[in-house]
Amino acid sequence: MRRSLAALATAALAVTAGLVASAGASPAVAAATPPNIVFVLVDDLAWNLVQHMPNVQRLQTDGTTFTNYTVTDSLCCPSRSSIFTGKFPHDTGVFTNGGSDGGFAVFRNRGNESKTFATALQAQGYSTAFMGKYLNGYLPRDLYTPPGWTEWYGAGDAYGEYNYNLNENGTLVHYGNTDADYLTDVVGAKGKSFIQRQAAANKPFLLEISTFAPHGPFTPARQDLDKFPGLTAPHTPAWNTLPANAPTWLAGNGPLTTAEITKINTDYRKRAQAVQAVDRMIAGLRQQLTASGVANNTYVVFSSDNGFHMGDHRLVEGKQTAYDHDVVVPLVIAGPNVPSGISRPQVVQNIDLAPTFQRLGGAPVAGDVNGRSLVTLLTGGQTAPWRTGSLIEHHGPGVSADDPDVQDARNGMPTTYEALRTEIYTYIEYDNGEHEYYDRTTDPYQLNNTYAGLSASRKTTLHSELDALVNCHTNAGCWTAGHVS
Repeated sequence: MRRSLAALATAALAVTAGLVASAGASPAVAAATPPNIVFVLVDDLAWNLVQHMPNVQRLQTDGTTFTNYTVTDSLCCPSRSSIFTGKFPHDTGVFTNGGSDGGFAVFRNRGNESKTFATALQAQGYSTAFMGKYLNGYLPRDLYTPPGWTEWYGAGDAYGEYNYNLNENGTLVHYGNTDADYLTDVVGAKGKSFIQRQAAANKPFLLEISTFAPHGPFTPARQDLDKFPGLTAPHTPAWNTLPANAPTWLAGNGPLTTAEITKINTDYRKRAQAVQAVDRMIAGLRQQLTASGVANNTYVVFSSDNGFHMGDHRLVEGKQTAYDHDVVVPLVIAGPNVPSGISRPQVVQNIDLAPTFQRLGGAPVAGDVNGRSLVTLLTGGQTAPWRTGSLIEHHGPGVSADDPDVQDARNGMPTTYEALRTEIYTYIEYDNGEHEYYDRTTDPYQLNNTYAGLSASRKTTLHSELDALVNCHTNAGCWTAGHVS
């Protein structure tokens, strides 16, 4: 007989309390009822879309929001690779969406697939399911299922949300152009079915639903096509404005044209429409958790693989920069023993998700994982010690014609860079010798590059601290390197 909700909550609390330990320590013995994890990962969602997502806002009310959560690279494949493994791009080998330094093939050939949070939790007895977008270059027609997944519903080039194929546990299934074929709705329904089945079997589970929305071409469900009439893109102080002392890759961008502004406004409205299905899906998944009697023993996690700029810094539509609109994205977690309605300012990254999921499930975390479990922050809160610096690594410019994220100078095509971001500043080193430094306490929108005015000793310190993070390869080493001045 299934346990009562009160019993489930008690068991989950015991698990969480036992897991308040550093990522390098031995995992606690799992309780009789290990907690479940539902992870919703969206594509290219910037913070400015959350205002149009009432169910994500409800999740924030019920849980904890991390306000300084950054990705290791504002690009789909490298960011997702970091999420799966808990490693920086310099350790996954995935810096781009394809070619010799990125994409699904590089991720797989470097052995990353055997060392993910899915393989770790499956080894702990979890049922695991993946639904939606995997990594750039993955082809459903190959009927390949990565290790670690009990159930697999993987898509390839399904950005249009209709007329796509899914590899459904080794069978290729085609979806057409009817309302019922809309991809976000399809994976949402499959996710609810998975929850229902695993709860009925009294089996702990991990579910990741990875949507293509709101990635371009920004395709809403048909029922949402009339939403938000007249909506336009938000204008921050960075809108249509170059930073002082801009780097070469950006300095040539002139003011946005009337046509560009019109397109930005149209596409922002389409993005707001596209996330309505995601928002409904989150509500449906949470309703299913309640109906199945496992809501009090389940962590629900919402995040994005990267942000997205639309007119900021005189860039039209894109990502890949080290500016906050691209690298700082939502991370919201609700679940057993997680404080409700709380914001945490600590510097956390997507490399922290894998060790967090593994800790919650009682799985060990390997010493070569770069990230750190967030369980101490979820339960210990403001007093928990934490790193002070995050690392962003990017290879560019990317020009592959078949890359869904290909950009030109107008979208933003930065050269290769590494960046260090703390709560108060952003420091960027480009491979052509250029630098940017923004004091975000006085310049939150990154409009005044003051690197030239820094002292020689400060420049040396910044370089050394960034270099230490770029060259860290272990949990302990990256934790130490992440404590910067």
